[in-house]
Amino acid sequence: MTMKKIVLASNNAGKIREFRHLLAPLGLEIVPQGEMGVPECPEPFGTFVENALAKARHASRITGLPALADDSGICVHALGGAPGVYSARYAGEPKSDARNNEKLLAELAGHADRSAYYYAALVLVRNEQDPQPLIADGICTGTIIDAPRGDGGFGYDPLFLLQQYDRTVAEISADEKAAISHRGRALRVLVDKLRETQL
Repeated sequence: MTMKKIVLASNNAGKIREFRHLLAPLGLEIVPQGEMGVPECPEPFGTFVENALAKARHASRITGLPALADDSGICVHALGGAPGVYSARYAGEPKSDARNNEKLLAELAGHADRSAYYYAALVLVRNEQDPQPLIADGICTGTIIDAPRGDGGFGYDPLFLLQQYDRTVAEISADEKAAISHRGRALRVLVDKLRETQL
């Protein structure tokens, strides 16, 4: 593997912490795009993969470095898969985890089915024109509870109950989250692809 420095196409502090934690064993330096003057990229697409690819190419074009992007969200069965790709801006601008959580609970009022899953699509490009971007995805299933619990994590984590732990994602440790989260699962697939291609 020849890559040592990768720009992370995100300014989300929670995601930056997670990726640094998950990629530390590979000895990769993860530099958030904000530290390199990369503005946020529009996310106009209706699929997670297309949005992640757009973000990765955008960051790579501006920095000249390999770039890693994810597009992820929460998909709730009773809401037809919403908020989905619109998870970060579910309650509108400016982005607010608290308002997103409030809206989700309001939309779910009266629904018996509270099942949901987190989905993450990761894309790594070696350069802006990379014809073979590495793509991986991951899913984590759970249930939406009625009130937030825990002060860890970010996004919808305080509402997302993991049956195997009987705790929300906001109540588990970083290591536990890395083991079972959608992003952790996707990243392990991506790391395997990196090793196979010996980039």
